[in-house]
Amino acid sequence: MAELQEITDLLFSTGIPMPGALVDQEEAIRIVRERFPYSEYCLVRDWIWIDLYVTPAQHAELVRTQRQPVLAYAHTVIYDSSRRWDVGDFVRTSYLHAFHDGFMFQTVNRVYILLGDGVRKRATLETVGRVF
Repeated sequence: MAELQEITDLLFSTGIPMPGALVDQEEAIRIVRERFPYSEYCLVRDWIWIDLYVTPAQHAELVRTQRQPVLAYAHTVIYDSSRRWDVGDFVRTSYLHAFHDGFMFQTVNRVYILLGDGVRKRATLETVGRVF
């Protein structure tokens, strides 16, 4: 039962408020195409920034591969440039590679535009793995 509560808390409890992009869909696409002309991208809303609890060994491996112990989860996909997800789907990113301008969450393979306000939370890899 504790596992179910952890999942529920991760997805639906309040977190630390975090601002995202305050632009419309067309402006978000223009920005991402200008900054990352050759990258796939995904516009999302109702998002959660997830700081992961990791061991020192896991952290070292992430640093070695130029990633950070952070994932993003979004309840709502607005647009995906490669059509991997449909409008309205949920999505979970891979590990954070870089964060730009307070709303562009870049992984190794894709840029996620965090539209509107989101929240920041902490979770274990086990909890995230149970959800996704």
